[in-house]
Amino acid sequence: MYWIEQFRQLNKPEAMVLTQHSRKRFAERGISIDDIVFVFKTGEIIEQYPDDTPFPSCLILGYSGERALHVVASIDDDLVYLITAYAPSPEKWESDWKTRREEAK
Repeated sequence: MYWIEQFRQLNKPEAMVLTQHSRKRFAERGISIDDIVFVFKTGEIIEQYPDDTPFPSCLILGYSGERALHVVASIDDDLVYLITAYAPSPEKWESDWKTRREEAK
């Protein structure tokens, strides 16, 4: 189980690992490494994914300025692996950005 303090301790660009795919998605979504730094600084873990591989991951809600962002990340040793980041959609999330909306059946 992760704690937000772990992410805050490693909250520097040189400790963050991005795949080519995540870099492309961040660029498409207008999300910078500085945005991620602010998310870790202001954020809270809202979901944990202990069965993810190769490392457990979690969903962090934070803000960069007024913009709410979700970041999925994991930690191994002294590195943070950034899996994805996006602005939460009101169609999928309640206005607190922490609670998933029920899917229509």
